[in-house]
Amino acid sequence: MVYTVTKLAKLSGVSVRTLHWYDEVGLLKPAYYGSNGYRYYKEEQLLILQQILFFRELGFELKQIGEVLGRNDFDKMVALSSHRQVLEKNMQKTRGLIETIDKTIKHLKGIKKMEEKEMFSGFSKEKQMEYEQEVINRFGDKGEAHIEESKQNMKKWSKTDEANFKQEFSDICKELAHLLEQNSKADDQAVQSVIHRHFLWLSKCWTPTRESYAGHGQFIADSELRKAYEVYHPQLPEFITEAIVIFANQELS
Repeated sequence: MVYTVTKLAKLSGVSVRTLHWYDEVGLLKPAYYGSNGYRYYKEEQLLILQQILFFRELGFELKQIGEVLGRNDFDKMVALSSHRQVLEKNMQKTRGLIETIDKTIKHLKGIKKMEEKEMFSGFSKEKQMEYEQEVINRFGDKGEAHIEESKQNMKKWSKTDEANFKQEFSDICKELAHLLEQNSKADDQAVQSVIHRHFLWLSKCWTPTRESYAGHGQFIADSELRKAYEVYHPQLPEFITEAIVIFANQELS
């Protein structure tokens, strides 16, 4: 069976624009192009897209996925077995987190008192330490100071403050993704207005300067942090990085 890009988008949940982008960067080429220039996909391309989505779910960056899929020794069956092992491991971690949630609910309802150490069961301290070390490796003493400042500021937050912080991040990313879809440029006034909101949002954690905010922008593009932005659009990390550098140079001292 042959699928147009529109049919494949509806079937997979991947937007038409993203499928076009995957074609442009060589990640997922259609089976062939029609005389009208339309893209047409067959089962082989559907299986490749499935692999892309598996790797995305597992936290791989697009560049990494392209390198893996482009290898001569890439084997779909081996990859699927590997995906299954990783997902099973993740399921065990998820079950642990769900158990912690259930215990916390009972604790808050007064049904069963929860021990302090149980409140943090299932969380990966190693992963948090990795993120912090990545910042320190990149920015040295200044990065370490920002981390400490963030920790001290966030200690004062209520649950409502934390929820609002997360929601604000989501709103900013959605608006930037929308502007990106509209082919807006990084230096457009509408984009820079949202970047100003992003700057104020980040300032709730630590105090960015022109140098550190521009550095944070670059950090988004080439670190694990990009995954949080890619959720909203695959090109958002690079887009916001460019926009942040422009804002930092024009608005900050």
